[in-house]
Amino acid sequence: MSEDLTARARIRDAAIKLFSERGIDGASIRDIAAEAGVSSGLLRHHFGSKEALRQACDEYARDRMFALGRELVDEVGLENISLASIQPVSFPLQTYMARSMMDGSETAVALFLQTVEYGAEWAKTHGVVTDDYRAWSAVIAVMKLGVFVLRDLLELALGEDIASPTGYARMTRAFVDIFSQPLLTPEQADNLRKD
Repeated sequence: MSEDLTARARIRDAAIKLFSERGIDGASIRDIAAEAGVSSGLLRHHFGSKEALRQACDEYARDRMFALGRELVDEVGLENISLASIQPVSFPLQTYMARSMMDGSETAVALFLQTVEYGAEWAKTHGVVTDDYRAWSAVIAVMKLGVFVLRDLLELALGEDIASPTGYARMTRAFVDIFSQPLLTPEQADNLRKD
């Protein structure tokens, strides 16, 4: 954790870490305060309650993920991205948002639905072949989130921690391999699309 973060930001980052690891119910105010290196009273001063802290974490993660997406796609360009540069920022947020969605956060669910809308629009403008852009985008989003939900099994199969730079890169390269080549022949795809 960076020493130059404000107490509020340290609390938020500690909450994101513990909520990701333990879920909302499993992370106490006392545990979060200890992780942030502050008192429970200071945490309550900044956020009031655990639910308000959760809302602040959801909003921060949502806003940071959208900003990161714009940075990577619009400003840097996918062709110029280094996995090593995005892993430390994106992995904790992706893990947190997946956990928050599982815990029923309205903000996280809204983020998922916004992501689906964005993906459907992207697919329409980038030549994706489908009769149902929303379904295409929703399935892709769930597939990508699934690696965080089933993280233990993925790590067991890979034999490494996907939170590590090498594990994250390996997982991401697998996604790239999957998304960059067809798995079906055109004839098989046409047959499977039939009602």
